[in-house]
Amino acid sequence: MVNTETYDYVVVGAGTAGCVLAARLTEDAGTRVLLIEAGSADPLPLMAVPAAWPALLGSEADWADRTVPQEGADARVVPLPRGRALGGSSAINAMTFLRGHRSSYDAWEKAGATGWSYDELLPYFKRSENLAGVPGRNPRYRGTAGPLRVAPAARPHPLSEAFFEAVRQAGHPITEDFTSGLTEAFGWEDLTIVDGQRLDAATAYLRPVLDRPNLTVVTNALAHRLTFDGKRCTGVEYGVGGQTHSAVATQETVLTAGALGSAGLLMLSGIGPEDHLREVGVEPRLHRPGVGANLQDHTFTGVVYRSARPVPPSTGNHGEVAGLIRTDPSLDGPDVQLQMVDVPLREDTLPGPEMDQGYTLMVALMRPFSRGTVRLADATPGSALVVDPRYYTDQRDVDALVSGLRTVREIGLTDALADWRGEEALPGADVQDDDGLRAYVRRNIRSYSHYSGTCRMGSDPEAVVDPRLRVRGVEGLRVADASVMPSIVSANTNATVYAIAERAAELLRTR
Repeated sequence: MVNTETYDYVVVGAGTAGCVLAARLTEDAGTRVLLIEAGSADPLPLMAVPAAWPALLGSEADWADRTVPQEGADARVVPLPRGRALGGSSAINAMTFLRGHRSSYDAWEKAGATGWSYDELLPYFKRSENLAGVPGRNPRYRGTAGPLRVAPAARPHPLSEAFFEAVRQAGHPITEDFTSGLTEAFGWEDLTIVDGQRLDAATAYLRPVLDRPNLTVVTNALAHRLTFDGKRCTGVEYGVGGQTHSAVATQETVLTAGALGSAGLLMLSGIGPEDHLREVGVEPRLHRPGVGANLQDHTFTGVVYRSARPVPPSTGNHGEVAGLIRTDPSLDGPDVQLQMVDVPLREDTLPGPEMDQGYTLMVALMRPFSRGTVRLADATPGSALVVDPRYYTDQRDVDALVSGLRTVREIGLTDALADWRGEEALPGADVQDDDGLRAYVRRNIRSYSHYSGTCRMGSDPEAVVDPRLRVRGVEGLRVADASVMPSIVSANTNATVYAIAERAAELLRTR
């Protein structure tokens, strides 16, 4: 027997976007909202400890996806962490809170996402954040009253301080507010760490309102498929402990399961590329070839040094200073992020120094040209997805990272880092020519876990959602997470997801 409940809105996925929507929509006491989440209601103890975030990868709070062998990365299978908990990936990520450079969002507008330029999205960025009392933050561009308290590291790591001086010595511009998205420069990152503990979306938005009588949150709930009445989405069918439930949405259903999860649920429900759906045993309902296409992600590599002295343990997130550079003057904005990481971060099979004996000058690809796909393995809800980002299948991505490696090598040799600098462990001092560095980039690959673009927003018939986030060809169904980005932004994506969700809440309230 199927249990059926009725709400005004059904929100699928209690990650960053889902927590924002549940909190904002239930500000109206007459609006009933159901939020379902596949993960647990109880946070893992390590979630509160900023420096422990690497230990959360592969835990029960991680979907622990993996890519198929990557053609452009020496056939490597790359782990793809993804949050499975209240707060989603904001509960297991590295707590970096940055906006992409404004060119990232202006590119959305040019691609047909009308109304989503940087200036038009700015009020929603500001709505999510609270930087009251943080020096050097211009209230014209930064929020001071949102639920999410963010600030630079309260107790900077000595390697971060040395790196900050190193980029200055290397001649790179410095900005007081790196998170504003307005400049190509280096600066202290804003972090979602408050009083020494992680501040995720569940803690900032959801937990403070759990006592609202018009909000129902169901955890350990696996979404099976969306339900329909003709062309209208009526809600979602989901399972909890072997019992099947059907939730009816009298207003709208909103997918906030992320770039992998939202695309996967649409396909399980018959919305996607019809040939693929038939291959895996799903009856097509609506041919939408863009569902699961256009997958983008940030990847990173880096120069790993053995430290000349022991590296003190971090009390923060291991990366507190970063910068954006443009490796090709013809680009419309920066395409590479450079960052100091106070541990020797590298692909898991590569040799290198122990954790307290090395550090990394990280090089992350922010505006990849390569595009991939997410597909179903079969028609069974909960089956692992088939994810093929097609990393480095566009040579321009590899060349941008090689340029970034050359830049961080220059920074790494400045006097500011002399007291820390031991030998270069990776790629090694003998790797100097472009071919050697390209081979190293393809070998030392890790995902930054910033999946996006699989339910692309736009005004053209091939877009999955329109600029009001409505799924094309379906009534009563929207998507509001990183999957709607037409192109990935030039920063860690979490801050942008908060802004997308804030705007989605307003679109729903003014529907």
